[in-house]
Amino acid sequence: MQAEMALQKDRQNMGRRYVEVFKCKKQDYYNAVASEVRYEGGGGGGGYAYDDYYGHGSSPPPPSRSSKRFLQDKMKDEMEYTEILKLRGLPFSVKKSEIFEFFKDFKVVEGKVFIACRPDGKATGEAYVEFETIEEAKEAVMVKDKKMIGSRYVELFPSTHDEARRAESRSRQ
Repeated sequence: MQAEMALQKDRQNMGRRYVEVFKCKKQDYYNAVASEVRYEGGGGGGGYAYDDYYGHGSSPPPPSRSSKRFLQDKMKDEMEYTEILKLRGLPFSVKKSEIFEFFKDFKVVEGKVFIACRPDGKATGEAYVEFETIEEAKEAVMVKDKKMIGSRYVELFPSTHDEARRAESRSRQ
């Protein structure tokens, strides 16, 4: 029940910070923490498992930025692709024409670029783009993920028609 309540906080602000909340498997979380411990953690040699380091039954530490990035990249690899990609990190002033230019080497469905906005009309820095095929969307992620539009690097994530529709309906409210 707490996880469901947490998911309702997705795309809200915590203080002045924008927060995204998403589901993942418990094992992915533990793997990310364990890799963080091995990477930053414990002196000579590394290579110990999460349970060896923290002991059985203890609570894992909160994920650091690098473990969060690991989780996001792992989820990106494991997510089921559709023709829809979510773009995050866009300049707030981005125009549809700039997004079409960004993907000029890919087959984007005509008129299927949506820039997400808050209810007050200001851009969120996210957009949804529909490609002609799933393969085009996958290729776009491989080639364009974390590339620049203006002075901002843009992250690309697999998305769904439902997620894009929800973002569009939130923008109209």
